[in-house]
Amino acid sequence: MFVDSHCHLDKLDYTELHKGIEDVLEKARKVNVTDILSVGVTLDSFPAMLEMIKPYDNVHASCGVHPLDVNSDFALDILHTYAKDPKVVAIGETGLDYHYQPETADLQKLRFEKQTQLAVELDKPLIIHTRNAREDTLRILRDNHADKCGGVIHCFTEDLPFAEAAMELGFYISISGIVTFRQATELKDVVKALPLDRLLIETDSPYLAPTPHRGKQNQPAYVVEVAAYIAQLKGISLSEVAYKTTENYRNLFFR
Repeated sequence: MFVDSHCHLDKLDYTELHKGIEDVLEKARKVNVTDILSVGVTLDSFPAMLEMIKPYDNVHASCGVHPLDVNSDFALDILHTYAKDPKVVAIGETGLDYHYQPETADLQKLRFEKQTQLAVELDKPLIIHTRNAREDTLRILRDNHADKCGGVIHCFTEDLPFAEAAMELGFYISISGIVTFRQATELKDVVKALPLDRLLIETDSPYLAPTPHRGKQNQPAYVVEVAAYIAQLKGISLSEVAYKTTENYRNLFFR
């Protein structure tokens, strides 16, 4: 069985590509994707996403404000309330992105710190987005004692020293379809070096569809392609990748 540890079910195309969320989940089930984590990026959109997934026992949610959504509302008391819902197993997606919005770095850092503190308070793991912000990301995690709650660096594209520093804080490293891209040579080398017991797999649907689906909208079923590519890189069986990443997912989010 496989797990999609990071997707955005509320952002998929339900007009032409899928008939509804049940259709998405059925396509996933057919390729043995049994569990899915739908990740929140704004407080405004979270209630509708939560309502969408509530009927499905194998689908859980995270709640947070994405670093690039600096214009969306941010109220810590509302986030706290949402995060206490039994369906919510993590805080995020939060973090820092200086690639697209370096001018908002101060606000990003403030919101990231607040969400990290909340995750520690509630003892729920963090889901971290980081781009061009390695030092500040690690500093904020350390300064706010994120090792107490742990978490995952999602859609990992950083270098091996960053991965090792994150793992020292108790974080997992999540690999998306980017690893299948021809130009992702450094990432492929990082994946080869990472221990299997610290890896997760994800789609980040509807974004970043892996080869051979690149150019199409991504979906949870395609996480199997990510797992297969990791197995090839590491010279191990697909079943081993499936088993261990599923175990890692459960150890992190359902401890």
